[in-house]
Amino acid sequence: MIDEAPPSGAPARLAVPVNEPDTHPGPPDDGIGLALSGGGFRAMLFHLGTLWRLYDADALAGIARISSVSGGSITSAVLALAWSRLSFNATDPRDFVEHVVKPIRAFADRTVDVGAVLRGIVLPGSIADKVAGAYRKHLFGTATLQHFPDSPRFVINASNLQTAALWRFSKPYMGDWRTGLIDRPDLQVAIAVAASSAFPPILSPMHLKVDPTKFRPDTSATLQHPPFTEEVILSDGGVYDNLGLETIWKRYRTVLVSDAGMKIAPDGKPHTDWVRGAMRVADIVDSQVRSLRNRQLMASFAEPPTSPNFRKGAYWSARSDLTVYPAPEKLACPFARTSQLAITPTRLAKIDAATQERLINWGYASCDAAIRSYLDPALPPPSGFPYPIGV
Repeated sequence: MIDEAPPSGAPARLAVPVNEPDTHPGPPDDGIGLALSGGGFRAMLFHLGTLWRLYDADALAGIARISSVSGGSITSAVLALAWSRLSFNATDPRDFVEHVVKPIRAFADRTVDVGAVLRGIVLPGSIADKVAGAYRKHLFGTATLQHFPDSPRFVINASNLQTAALWRFSKPYMGDWRTGLIDRPDLQVAIAVAASSAFPPILSPMHLKVDPTKFRPDTSATLQHPPFTEEVILSDGGVYDNLGLETIWKRYRTVLVSDAGMKIAPDGKPHTDWVRGAMRVADIVDSQVRSLRNRQLMASFAEPPTSPNFRKGAYWSARSDLTVYPAPEKLACPFARTSQLAITPTRLAKIDAATQERLINWGYASCDAAIRSYLDPALPPPSGFPYPIGV
């Protein structure tokens, strides 16, 4: 379990005021934003590899904002609470392994979703509450959003089912543009991550009781009144934005996206019962949301530098074929092998040790190929995978 003490010695590499708003007039800032997609434990481990490569490249400490949804939020929150204990010594990742890798891998040894469903059916409280309990017990304890560092800004995203807007959890505030914001929320990290990973229809929704008097008065928030300000009903962040892209694309000129989403496969005879049929519908919605966000990102990369929509950066995916990336000396990642990793089920379910290591290696190699291809060609190639198993 992560130490619950508030960060006291986190490296002050970026001076981002803790109460700075997410949006502002004018062009985007020159900082770097990183988005971590959804995808259950598959995403949690793939993104762990992404963070490991950025750490080894001495790039992680230079990121201004990390935005995440669903499985990506598990990894992001572990990193946020470990931030003050990292040395950011690119030549020695032992503290990263101790405080970030080990807790995530230990959590991947557990199956969370089945137990949460069963307890949610027979015991008081929702299934999402039971998921939050597992996060609290095994990862985050009673740490709150106020234990996150001031910099970088960590944003955990969920979807507000009442307002159809993106609900953001962060240290400075939580809320959405239609309901308004609650400043410096003293909300447990376990609850925020459970809301972000409340996959519909089984693990969703998360009911979040809030105090109406805590909302910052805002005349532009047209839904700042009951029932919206008394109980917030949230679902997986991927319902709205499965890449976690919006909050970084709006703010920063350099955008990095780690996408561990699974491409939906054709099914000639889809299930029509209400549970499996609803899950198929949710998968289609997820696929379309991801596709639209992906098109937005790729279009912004292709804009002329003078355009307000121009962004630079890199995108990598669990479904990528690394042979199309131009970087030299890429780590060996046969597409047939990585394609099998990409279809690891989207669940909060135990993953065996060998597959864990392969997923971490795959995230590491994908990030490396994309960064050296499109953002920093001068970056030296890695000497090898984090784990000798390869992909």
